[in-house]
Amino acid sequence: MLLNADFSRPASVAPHQYRWVTSPQSGVERVMLDRLGAEQARATSIVRYAPGSFFPRHEHPGGEEILVLSGTFSVGDEHYTQGWYLRNPPGSSHQPYSREGAVIFVKLRQMPADERRCVRVDTHDAAAWQRQGRREICPLFTSDIEQVSLQRLAPGLALFAHAVDGAELLVLAGELLVHGHVFGCGGWLRLPGGTYPEYIAGANGATLYLKTGRPLGIPGQA
Repeated sequence: MLLNADFSRPASVAPHQYRWVTSPQSGVERVMLDRLGAEQARATSIVRYAPGSFFPRHEHPGGEEILVLSGTFSVGDEHYTQGWYLRNPPGSSHQPYSREGAVIFVKLRQMPADERRCVRVDTHDAAAWQRQGRREICPLFTSDIEQVSLQRLAPGLALFAHAVDGAELLVLAGELLVHGHVFGCGGWLRLPGGTYPEYIAGANGATLYLKTGRPLGIPGQA
C-alpha cells in the first residue's frame, strides 16, 4: 500500500477525513496517515485500542515512536496515560494492551538501524518544558538527523522561524492557520524541506507534536 507516499509534496489529513479501519488484531483500529508497504510497513497512524484489547508480543525492526493521545496505553506493568512519549529503538519488542482503551499516535520503521536509545517522557511534567520567547518547548528526542518536541505557540506566532529540511506535525490543542485553512485538534501535516512562514497559531494558540529533519525509511533513500 502507498498512502501519502510522495515525500516531495505536502500531505495532510484533517479529523473529518479520518477513516478508521480494523487491524489484524481484534479491538484495535487505525487511521492511516502515511504508509509505504503492506502490514509490515513504514507507517504513520493514529491507533485506537478498545477497552481490554491487546497485541501479541511482536518486534519492531525499524523502531517505534508513540505519543499517547488519550486513555491508558500499557506494556507489562508500565502504564502510560495521555501525554506520555515513548520511543522504542530498532530490534525492541513488546506486548502492548489497554484495559480502559487508548488512542495513540504511532510511527513505525522510521529510525536508523544503529539507534539504541529507549525514551520515556511525561509531557505533563512542568520540568520537561522550556520557554523560548512566545513559545514553550518540551524536547522529546534529538539526533543529528531529526528533532522531536511538543510545542505550545502563543496566538499569532509563526511555527517556523527558519527553513526546515522537512517537518511533520500533529495538532494537539488549539489550531494552526495555513493560507486561511484551519487545522484543529487532530490535524496532521507533513512538509518537504523549505520555508513556511504562513504556518501561524490561531487566536487561542496551538499545542502540537513537531518533528523536523530528514524523514527516514523511504525506498530509494540513500
